[in-house]
Amino acid sequence: MLQLLIGLILFGGVHSLHSLTPNLRQRAISRLGLLGYKGLYSVLSLMGFYLLVQGYSQARLEPVVLWAPPPGMAHATLALMWLAMVLLVASYVPGNHLRARLRHPMTLSVKVWALAHLLSNGQLADVLLFGVMLVWAVSVFRAARRRDRTSLSSPAPVHVWGTLITLALGTGLWAAFLWGDLHVWLIGVQPLAMTGAI
Repeated sequence: MLQLLIGLILFGGVHSLHSLTPNLRQRAISRLGLLGYKGLYSVLSLMGFYLLVQGYSQARLEPVVLWAPPPGMAHATLALMWLAMVLLVASYVPGNHLRARLRHPMTLSVKVWALAHLLSNGQLADVLLFGVMLVWAVSVFRAARRRDRTSLSSPAPVHVWGTLITLALGTGLWAAFLWGDLHVWLIGVQPLAMTGAI
């Protein structure tokens, strides 16, 4: 569990610099240079992610159950994960309406992902991982929206094809996690097994 906590602090802290502590980030760039800062950022991010994944995997071997999710929550998780995947893809596909309207679809994707998994998982490790990530995403999104209100930049032009491609790719990614082996390979859990469908 300690490894999971350290990973969450390291990974979440590094990814909060830009939104929550821009002055600290700027001081680090001034001291290390942009290239040095990006290098340190990447190393700390990877270390945090590794510790987070390893810590979560280890914690699941000795589960501490806090509650049993109500029936149907696994289905709600699957439905919300479709939205999370579409939002994730929207952050990369240029010219889509979701990115233009929401401005920060990646952070919203993390928010929906975390909430979805909290609904259907009641172990301590789950609450730590998904709860911390949900709080992080809410904080970062609020800070980004405050920045948007003071920014004079106009949104990029949008077109229907960008939105359709976003929806198609997001749905394809969701299907790969749901019916393919992607979730099993990455996490070791078959999502449909949680619903009793297989």
